Amino acid sequence: MDSTERPRGPRLEWTVVPSGVGPLLLAATPEGLVRIEFHAGPDRVDALIGRLVSRLGADALRPPPGAEVLLAEPIRQIAAYFDGSLRRFELPLDWRLSAGFNRQVLLELDRSVPYGAVIGYGDLAARVGRPGGAQAVGNAMGSNPLPLVVACHRVVENDGGIGGFGGGLETKRLLLALEGVLPQPLF
Repeated sequence: MDSTERPRGPRLEWTVVPSGVGPLLLAATPEGLVRIEFHAGPDRVDALIGRLVSRLGADALRPPPGAEVLLAEPIRQIAAYFDGSLRRFELPLDWRLSAGFNRQVLLELDRSVPYGAVIGYGDLAARVGRPGGAQAVGNAMGSNPLPLVVACHRVVENDGGIGGFGGGLETKRLLLALEGVLPQPLF
């Protein structure tokens, strides 16, 4: 954008950071962290950012590493989470990519299921007043725009199975092992 063009919408700052589960795409607006995406290899980033720009009507900016403004604290906290020194994210979140029942479920998950704990899909459904809504909770987890920070990896099957995960089952296993819920992989 040259100096004569006006921005179309709010600023969307984004970057890709390494993590204990591979590269993560992080995106934030002035309201807060708006998107986290697992497995953000170079082949996926342009499409992911394009979809975000379209949904938010925002202008995307990727600052040079170390020059992030909106993402400085999320980057710091995510690194601390993976090195084991952070157990609760304290970040402003931009919830525009989630609404209705899905947002209600994600807010309850974030509020009530701490680091190192898990909850069954059915139990979470009951907490939001929808007993028997385990499948709807699963759909809400799949639509989570802020995985890791709003820890949908902590939602498991009521019978003890690990359940699904948008970031892949191996990623879910690694995150649960990091939090002490599952044993660390042997190799």
